[in-house]
Amino acid sequence: MTENLEKIIGPRVPAQEMKANRGRYLLPTLFFLLAALLLMISIFLPYWELTLNAPQYPKGLSVQAFLNDLEGDVAEIDGLNHYIGMRPLAEAATFEKSISVIGVVVMALLILSAVFINTRWVVLLALPALLFPLIFLVDLQFWLANFGQNLDPTAPLSSSVKPFIPPVLFTGRIAQFSTTASPGPGLWLAFGASFLILVGLFFHRRAYKPLVDAAEAR
Repeated sequence: MTENLEKIIGPRVPAQEMKANRGRYLLPTLFFLLAALLLMISIFLPYWELTLNAPQYPKGLSVQAFLNDLEGDVAEIDGLNHYIGMRPLAEAATFEKSISVIGVVVMALLILSAVFINTRWVVLLALPALLFPLIFLVDLQFWLANFGQNLDPTAPLSSSVKPFIPPVLFTGRIAQFSTTASPGPGLWLAFGASFLILVGLFFHRRAYKPLVDAAEAR
């Protein structure tokens, strides 16, 4: 193993040390593996859910946003949005949707590769997945604001609705309509993965920092 590569991967655990303290070194691996699993499962579940309450729809209209698709009452909501000059929902985040699934797969693979890194470089491998749920919400809020602030002035009801910023979470109001937005099960799994990564990093440092320090001292 070259010196530079060893600085990144870190020292190997001596066989006697592994035998005596196997649980200490397995814990971070377990948390990283569980985090990667949650991310992979999240691909198949909605990340964001929205319910639109309108006078003509007593039961409300709902839409579920997956990483790369929209399901639910999309056509009906687009029809209502047309009257106030808002663009169709499918036009939002086209680039993000095109790379989202492969992006999550790559993040899961990075977490899996972190299992083999025994130095502080492990943080760089885990960081994308750690921040992903927050980045998802920030990006979604950007697109909601973009759509709400750029209404078509030629729309039938454009004069009765001023530009607005729909909230990415909780409740918002637009004219006589109200919306309730919440994380979907996919996003909750992504947040769960972030938590597991944090815990894994804690146990990773506790297990491997003494080995790294000893190697550097030699």
